[in-house]
Amino acid sequence: MRAVVFAYHNVGVRCLKVLLARGVDVALVVTHQDNPSETIWFESVAALCREKGIPFVTPDDPKSPELFAQVQAVQPDFIFSFYYRHMLPVDLLALARHGAYNMHGSLLPKYRGRVPVNWAVLHGETETGATLHEMAAKPDAGAIVAQVAVPILPDDTAYEVFGKVTVAAEQALWNVLPAMLSGNTPRLPNDLSKGSYFGGRKPEDGRIDWSQPAQAVYNLHRAVAPPYPGAWTTVDGKTFIIVKARLADQAKPDLQQGLAVVDNCIFGVCGDGRALLIHELTADGRQVSSQELQQFLSSRS
Repeated sequence: MRAVVFAYHNVGVRCLKVLLARGVDVALVVTHQDNPSETIWFESVAALCREKGIPFVTPDDPKSPELFAQVQAVQPDFIFSFYYRHMLPVDLLALARHGAYNMHGSLLPKYRGRVPVNWAVLHGETETGATLHEMAAKPDAGAIVAQVAVPILPDDTAYEVFGKVTVAAEQALWNVLPAMLSGNTPRLPNDLSKGSYFGGRKPEDGRIDWSQPAQAVYNLHRAVAPPYPGAWTTVDGKTFIIVKARLADQAKPDLQQGLAVVDNCIFGVCGDGRALLIHELTADGRQVSSQELQQFLSSRS
């Protein structure tokens, strides 16, 4: 069986390795050029292709006639998309004789759309996973082929959950691939009425609203903690980013909402009187000590 693979990020690397391990002939890989303005903390699909001698291209537009011609020339049995960042046109998908399939980082139909792991953590979910599904005109809307769930523990960051989802994606593809290659691809319903679509997130979406309950603020921190841009707050024009934090054991109802220093510990006091105990705080690219923060806050008054 011959495949064309659209892939990027860790999920792209691991799932491409699964195809190779299962004996799939990967004739062409389509990936992205790394963005120099983006923090690249993940593995490279292009590097794997160079290692394995697999032809790859990095087109700016997956709708281009040139790419269509390249895929058509391969005559693929399957098209796979593993964390490729663009929707693929329907006429391109139709080139695959046995179907086109995408790996999505949630338990569909929940969290269709962009950055599903971050959204799941932000909303306080206790479970997410990876879903292999048929590609259709609408995003993440095709029949479900395989699905593996993973837990989201109370203190997990999105980065930690993404590591679990990567393994879940590998397991889902590994387990279902023999059936797919033998012409027995499972097709389970993907009821869109039971889920929601979410868009992408930008660094400015990490601004903290200290009037919210502490759990909501903590979920935001976990959802965007490094290597993502981080949850941040501004005090007198100075931006502070929370790098590491936990929910504090005791409430701080007598303190004003926002950043505070008590007994040489940094807290973020929230609208319900509870607080985050902040273990690492940065500003201007460097770590801020409790003494420095205390001095800064005192100088304001």
